[in-house]
Amino acid sequence: MSDSTGTARQIRDVFAAAGARGYLYAREIGVSDGPQVEVEADEPVVLASVFKIAVAVAFARAVAAGRLDPAERATIGARFRIGGIGTAGYSDDTELSRRDQALVMMTMSDNATTDALWYRLGQPAVQSVIDDLGLTRTRITESCEDLFLGVVRDLSPGASLSDLEELIRQASPEDLATLAAIDPAQANASTPREIARLLEAVWTDQAAEPPACEQVRSMMRRQIYAHRLSSGFESGVEVAGKTGTLPGIRNEAGVVTYPDGRSYAVTVFTRAHSYADRQPAVDASIGRAGRLAVDHLRSV
Repeated sequence: MSDSTGTARQIRDVFAAAGARGYLYAREIGVSDGPQVEVEADEPVVLASVFKIAVAVAFARAVAAGRLDPAERATIGARFRIGGIGTAGYSDDTELSRRDQALVMMTMSDNATTDALWYRLGQPAVQSVIDDLGLTRTRITESCEDLFLGVVRDLSPGASLSDLEELIRQASPEDLATLAAIDPAQANASTPREIARLLEAVWTDQAAEPPACEQVRSMMRRQIYAHRLSSGFESGVEVAGKTGTLPGIRNEAGVVTYPDGRSYAVTVFTRAHSYADRQPAVDASIGRAGRLAVDHLRSV
């Protein structure tokens, strides 16, 4: 087995040049004794919206088991509209089927539809995914609403969720650094290795019944964001992923599949040295690091 130490060193240099600390794990799917690339792969990391992969699996399981009708319709109301992408930023109530809620949760990281599904399924359904796959270092106990209520409490006790975006804009770096939402000891958290295990379980039909796993894979293939993991790979290489973003946090967990059919689970988590809202160098480092890891795996 080829030594990946040099590749790991190159990946650390990529993160450092971008102004971040990075955590990465990569391996070929379906090759149990194959090479791996690791950069602090067992360190606890904040998941941010990467936790939605587990929610998607819980949803697909419920549909496959007949506990949830995917055509069931539900209204995304004011409670869930906390700003941001998709229905979370709408001005008016909107009604979607549960499967469409799952789709926009995964393709554009819609926080409102995530919470609608979270409360419909219940946290125990998500916990069952974690337990069944033996993800002993993974903790997912908070909805998006819980997370952002915590941010508001940390920045301005007594303020409301409607103040969230303004509070974050006005917060000092020192205030942002103390947020529970970006502390892996308090937030939804895991490790790069365990999230790769979750992805491999989805891609090998071990996370749920095959049709359910295919539903999750299909949604992840349709993610609209190409500025992180996808940026490291040319057209013709499929990247199915899920991003995650919080102050100082830029993540993506995905599966990279080449035309020859070989697929690789790649999980990349970063913590920037800055809390700037836009961090294109850190975003791009995720693609560069992922490409370095996959190139090594394909070369051995």
